Amino acid sequence: MFDPKPVLASLPLLPGVYRMINAAGEVIYVGKARELKKRVSSYFRKTGLMPRTAMMVSQIARIETTVTRTESEALLLENNLIKALSPRYNVVFRDDKSYPYVMLTGHRFPRLGFHRGALNKKNQFFGPFPAAAPVRESIQLLQKVFRLRTCEDSVFSNRARPCLLHQIKRCTAPCVGLIDEEAYRRDVARAALFLDGKQQQVLQELSDLMHAEAEALNFERAAALRDQVSALRKIQEKQFVSSESSADADVVACVEVDGVVCVNLVMVRGGRHLGDKSFFPKNAEGCDAHTALEAFLVQHYLSRPVPPQIVVGEKIETEMLEALLSEQAKRRVQINTNPSGERRVWLRMAGENARLAAQQHLGQQATQEARLAAFQEALGLPDSVRRIECFDISHTMGEATVASCVVYDQFAMQNGEYRRYNISGITPGDDFAAMRDALSRRYGKIAAGEGKMPDLVLIDGGKGQLGVAEEVMAEVGLNDVYLIGVAKGVERKPGLEQLIFPGGQKAVQLPKDHPGLHLIQQIRDEAHRFAITGHRARRGKARTHSTLEDVRGVGAKRRQKLLARFGGLKGVLAASVDELAQVEGISHALAEQIYQELH
Repeated sequence: MFDPKPVLASLPLLPGVYRMINAAGEVIYVGKARELKKRVSSYFRKTGLMPRTAMMVSQIARIETTVTRTESEALLLENNLIKALSPRYNVVFRDDKSYPYVMLTGHRFPRLGFHRGALNKKNQFFGPFPAAAPVRESIQLLQKVFRLRTCEDSVFSNRARPCLLHQIKRCTAPCVGLIDEEAYRRDVARAALFLDGKQQQVLQELSDLMHAEAEALNFERAAALRDQVSALRKIQEKQFVSSESSADADVVACVEVDGVVCVNLVMVRGGRHLGDKSFFPKNAEGCDAHTALEAFLVQHYLSRPVPPQIVVGEKIETEMLEALLSEQAKRRVQINTNPSGERRVWLRMAGENARLAAQQHLGQQATQEARLAAFQEALGLPDSVRRIECFDISHTMGEATVASCVVYDQFAMQNGEYRRYNISGITPGDDFAAMRDALSRRYGKIAAGEGKMPDLVLIDGGKGQLGVAEEVMAEVGLNDVYLIGVAKGVERKPGLEQLIFPGGQKAVQLPKDHPGLHLIQQIRDEAHRFAITGHRARRGKARTHSTLEDVRGVGAKRRQKLLARFGGLKGVLAASVDELAQVEGISHALAEQIYQELH
């Protein structure tokens, strides 16, 4: 048993971070403290611990601490460690690297586009949006109303006549001078006002201009402006949130439904509802909404753009986080725990979104549990078979062979644990050798203690591929892992799959409507999708890659001169050393090296 007294006696009354570590050397919990001694001591009270906390404490083998200068530094360090280690008893949210934005470029005729990544001062950005779909929808609306160009600058600079978008009234064709720069700039300015939430100002401006054109008897222009006003009014009617202010705020609600914790994030920019997104944290069993919400705010907002106000529905400690986010944003950030008026309405909506998402998640989980139970029963597998890994091979006539491994665990596909293996050094098209390579690389590491052990491995293929899997598992010493081959039926149609077992057992074909077969199809199809995506990327890269790029000492300029001199790569391959040496910038020694490496 772990004796905490020596550790507690040495802890200071200073801010810092503590790490709980189990007997296997794994960090099971990371926490921060204003005063390390008081906070860590609280875990070893005789009474009053929550069941989840008591379970964690029972697994502690040692405690490590790091003292920091301030509590804010402790919060940052805690967040970094949680993201790096994903401890078993910390609530962990998936880290979405970046959110998408609508972009107006700094070009003379600005381009309307989709942007994800770092922001710069050359362009205007509007957002962020919670997902890509609302961004694309906004771009389509702006094309329809303001008719801004969306083509790349390289295309714009080389147009000789209007494109199809101009013909269907989605672009004013600045590329060929059908609109002057000043008029186009006015459309861009109105689009920017619209994206900033100043829709009423845009409507008023367009309405005044429409009446002026009508009075001047420019009826065609007035009709075009009328259509713009009408389209904008329809967009306003579709807004889910209408705000009297042009506020920027994030609304965060957290609910717990039958053990499922869900956080819903609603983004409001310029008074416009840009959409919402639901998050389901890992390691949230036995966790309350208050704890999950605090974890979300820290993990989500540190090191990413934050709006001036965050509206939440739980009474949480906000002072330190507000100060940290304000310092990060270089302006005041307020966390509103007691909203009123329209913000309370927004919060109620976010809470309902979270509750619906949690109920849907529960329904999907129940379906997955039923599928797994039916699969175990149909094949006589024990209840302990829960983690399933599936392999597939993809190539085109032996070119750019890629193997995929996908993982099904905890009643869901675990995308973060997927792996791809680029296969080389085999006879092109030899699926058996490719499967052997991928399985050896995967399970050689697992046998050495790197990674989780699967309960079952599915092999997309017939007896040959399954035989290879048996041999590999015997070689690495993982003989207690179940193996099943999934062979396509005679007509290669879904529902006719045959399940093949090691040792010459009779193959099994489950009915088309069997839940267990649906689970196998789900995992197998995901392995196929993941493999073919990787194969296409590798094949595309290979087909646009010149072997000259691999020759040492030949940079972009020398490569360009070689290709120009000999009319392409075939000409370079056919050239002799002396001919190569005649190219400007290519010495005789380098010519010999180029010839040797190309041949």
